[in-house]
Amino acid sequence: MSLRPAPRSILLSMRVWDGATRLFHWLAVLLFVLSYVSITLADGKDALFWMRIHITSGETMLALLVFRLIWGVVGSDTSRFARFVVSPLRALTHLRHIARREPDTQIGHNAAGGWMVVFLLALLAAQVVTGLCANDDGSTEGPLAKYIGKAASDALSNAHGIIFNALAAAIVLHIVAIITYWLLKRHNLVRPMITGRKRLPAATRVPRMASPLLAAVTLLVSAAIAVGVALL
Repeated sequence: MSLRPAPRSILLSMRVWDGATRLFHWLAVLLFVLSYVSITLADGKDALFWMRIHITSGETMLALLVFRLIWGVVGSDTSRFARFVVSPLRALTHLRHIARREPDTQIGHNAAGGWMVVFLLALLAAQVVTGLCANDDGSTEGPLAKYIGKAASDALSNAHGIIFNALAAAIVLHIVAIITYWLLKRHNLVRPMITGRKRLPAATRVPRMASPLLAAVTLLVSAAIAVGVALL
């Protein structure tokens, strides 16, 4: 009597990312590109116009960052820092097995990905804060530059450029990691961040999604804080 092969685990499409987190992710990408393009074009014709675009982009990024920090505390399960920031040892252990082909059963960020998110947010925050205090030795300066003096503003302007290069390198590393997961493990990390959904074993506990109304209120508060800083 032949034995029947064990059935494969049933996979179901589950919602793992809320719309607010996905919107933050892709808007941050667009604003980073806009900031780079605008500061590049600010060295040429219509410099004042492009510098204004650059500053507006940075102030908008400030609103997004404030939103993400608040959302990391009150938002959906997969968006909360407490759920995906684990010990560095767990992250290193995870990376040791990156070449192992195995099903993708991760609900949100994996142990290493969580730390990459924290690193990128920290660099974005440093980039925005230094930009708020920077000046271009011309007619344009960040809204906080006048409060710290020219010498400090010049130093932070220099740091602004250095941090940008570090941020660009971190983004490249992030993209390389995504490609690596696809090539070595066949894990598609991009699709869930677009659709919000992922096919996971039926026994997986579906993460709790926060209310869109809470996301809207959080965004309004964050925007108000950014506007307040811009008008200082």
